[in-house]
Amino acid sequence: MSDYAHPEVLVDTAWVADHLRDPQVRLVESNEDILLYDTGHIPGAIKIDWVADLNDPVVRDYLSREQFEQLLSSKGIGNDTTVVFYGDKNNWWATYAFWVFKLFGHQDCRIMNGGRAKWIAEGRELTREVPHYPPAAYHAPERDDQGIRAFQYQVMQHIKQSGTALVDVRSPQEFSGERTHMPEYPQEGTLRGGHIPTAANIPWARAVREDATFKSREELAELYGAQGVTPDKDVVAYCRIGERSSHTWFVLTYLLGYPKVRNYDGSWTEWGNMVGVPIEKSYQG
Repeated sequence: MSDYAHPEVLVDTAWVADHLRDPQVRLVESNEDILLYDTGHIPGAIKIDWVADLNDPVVRDYLSREQFEQLLSSKGIGNDTTVVFYGDKNNWWATYAFWVFKLFGHQDCRIMNGGRAKWIAEGRELTREVPHYPPAAYHAPERDDQGIRAFQYQVMQHIKQSGTALVDVRSPQEFSGERTHMPEYPQEGTLRGGHIPTAANIPWARAVREDATFKSREELAELYGAQGVTPDKDVVAYCRIGERSSHTWFVLTYLLGYPKVRNYDGSWTEWGNMVGVPIEKSYQG
């Protein structure tokens, strides 16, 4: 892992095993399957529910500063706590939680390379015991919606400018317009299928190996560079609701060291339903 641009943001399962009782480290499990944590998790790990914990209950947006402070304080996370995220689906949702924490500027965020799959494959300990930590006093700045987040109007400007790259990390079927939504998420469908003009289709999971660990820096550079997504460009990634693209944002930002990468969390559920925005599609069925 030392070859990555920012190797400090990745830890392996052995490191986690050695820090299970470290009071300065808080393990956070975040999964697509919100019931998975209850079946067994790494000892000492807390659960962050990407729907209930990270999103505003009414507005289509993330937590406010005050809500984020309350969440972390209740989990015993302080400003100087090292937070290590892991989860299912190749750490798909772990990187999503990581990205939200970075919106509020939490300094020491890391990902356990390989996630749940690798921990379990190695036969390491799981528990159903839910830990309880003393409340902390967390203080966050206002959410930074300009540094690593992109909005629809910014994407519209982005696709008209030179020196930019747009990455659609969805499946080829979604990108082509063959599928307007994921069958397992009918509530997140769209009226139109296709993709945003100028986008390159690089599915998010191509960045990981079969054991759920990230591919090498050389392999990743080839994967994105071959489609014109290079570090000299202003890059925006998107998917369906911004979760899969947070994984790609993490890879480009921390493993490859691209200086300007943003996640368009409105993604296709916003763009594909919006009046007056352009789309492209190749599927003719």
